[in-house]
Amino acid sequence: MLPSPETLLAFIAASVLITIAPGPDNLMVLGHGISRGREAGIAVALGCALGCATHTLWAALGVSAVIAASEAAFFVLKLLGGGYLLWLGINALRHAGETPVREDAALALHDSARYLRRGFIANAVNPKVALFFLAFLPQFVDTAAASVTSQILVLGGLFAIQTAVIFSAIAYFSAVIGLWLARRPGAGRWLDRASGALFVGLGLKLAFSARP
Repeated sequence: MLPSPETLLAFIAASVLITIAPGPDNLMVLGHGISRGREAGIAVALGCALGCATHTLWAALGVSAVIAASEAAFFVLKLLGGGYLLWLGINALRHAGETPVREDAALALHDSARYLRRGFIANAVNPKVALFFLAFLPQFVDTAAASVTSQILVLGGLFAIQTAVIFSAIAYFSAVIGLWLARRPGAGRWLDRASGALFVGLGLKLAFSARP
């Protein structure tokens, strides 16, 4: 059984507002779209959307409830997520300028997979996203219906789809800035430094964050 049309519309509206609000994922998409080109940004965007689908599955299976109840599980996940973002940031700072800002050239398949994986991991290991899904999705579920799990899966799937659309749009338009900067000498080096500093900051923020 699905939620009512009115509930679905309210859910989609709330999801869009949450997705466009500045956060680690859309900043990551924006940074890759500017510094690595449209296709790289879209690959990261799709990876983040897949991460949302993973959190939906966790919420449906009760894994997110375990994270919410366990201080140790939250601590481990936030260290993994923060450490991964720190690794991305330090790597970008170490190799600043080595990879030129891309024009609108097509990415190789392995490059697309790498950026897709990057977005997925950054989203999937973030315990705050897991707790958000655990708190957000049930608000739009009809608890009197027979299949609450099915409703959660449907709502989470819709959230992942609109995330993919909005984040891909961010990547598409941010690439225009990247193309303009690509014609400026040294732009790639400064973009890498800015992206690296951003990821380091996000990683430290996550690693030292407290449970909601």
